[in-house]
Amino acid sequence: MMSIRDAIRDVPDFPKPGILFKDITPLLQDPKLGREIIAAFIEKLKGTKVDAILGVESRGFLFGYMLAVEMNVPFIPIRKSGKLPWKTIGIDYALEYGTARIEMHEDAISEGMNVVIHDDLLATGGTAAAAAKLVELKNAKVSAFAFVVELGFLNARSVLDPFCQNIVSLVNY
Repeated sequence: MMSIRDAIRDVPDFPKPGILFKDITPLLQDPKLGREIIAAFIEKLKGTKVDAILGVESRGFLFGYMLAVEMNVPFIPIRKSGKLPWKTIGIDYALEYGTARIEMHEDAISEGMNVVIHDDLLATGGTAAAAAKLVELKNAKVSAFAFVVELGFLNARSVLDPFCQNIVSLVNY
């Protein structure tokens, strides 16, 4: 994982002063690293029942779709409100400075499915927890969470544990 960690770029004071942003875009410039990331996820998810990969907008689409293709399961996009063209279900969730809403197509998940929720980065866990609530609204199960980067010092695992304790991250800060 050191090559993945080495490729992640630190951007100070983005998106606001005092934040050290972990930029994964350099990973996207290296196809070999992309293949390593997918292989690492597949290895860490061995033994996990996976019927679909749910990717959180927008960076969760990048490796989430590749992972779904490699695992031969559907990919389900979760998007901000008003961005999906079909009938949706959604959920509002708290942000540190207000609220947001995420949505998915109402027919994307069937009852009883085992879903892996993927995003590029786990920070506070709010968005991933909201995605998990959407999965549960469809009477499906979160079988794992998968993140390229985890900011462990923010203790988001405690937010996600009620949904699923199978939390995979490739790089932890």
